[in-house]
Amino acid sequence: MHSPLRYQLTNYDCGPTTMLNAVSFLFDREDSAGTSRMAMQFLASWLDGFGRATKLPLSTRYLSGRTVTLAQESAITDALIRGGVAVVRLYYDVEHYVLLSGLTGARDKALMFDPWYVPADDQEFSGTGIEIDTCHPFHYNRIVPLRCFACTHCTECPQKSPYALGPTKNREAVLLFNDRITKEAGEGIEYFI
Repeated sequence: MHSPLRYQLTNYDCGPTTMLNAVSFLFDREDSAGTSRMAMQFLASWLDGFGRATKLPLSTRYLSGRTVTLAQESAITDALIRGGVAVVRLYYDVEHYVLLSGLTGARDKALMFDPWYVPADDQEFSGTGIEIDTCHPFHYNRIVPLRCFACTHCTECPQKSPYALGPTKNREAVLLFNDRITKEAGEGIEYFI
């Protein structure tokens, strides 16, 4: 089965969008390989360099291992509070990448866009506290309690939690910032000493 072709995100990204469309047109979803950590590191580095070399105010930061957490004072939590986003590798039946685009007001749940479509009436997350949201398609489609991410189990574990970050050594995330609108560290952020 083929994936739908994509539209441009901006007035100026016709090239990358068309390259993605070419791959989508030529190959079935089942034909493509997964995303490697090396590919994510390369893409984060490329985007960061592209932001510095052009007028696009984009910066990135690659995280791995124990720095990938949604604890109160973590780099991911800080990025989300400051208006950035995080692409996080986690477990959802298999290793999977999602976009974290914010936190709820109480900062006990993450606003997530999962590219894997689940209908609003699906019962897959029943009893987990995870909510499917179809009202914010430009921001998020899941509201996930932070406790789900803390699970260190992975797909082979019978106690696995949907969206678990999994074993610390396997964790990975990319933080992305629009430098024009991202708040500075400490601006509107409470730090506890």
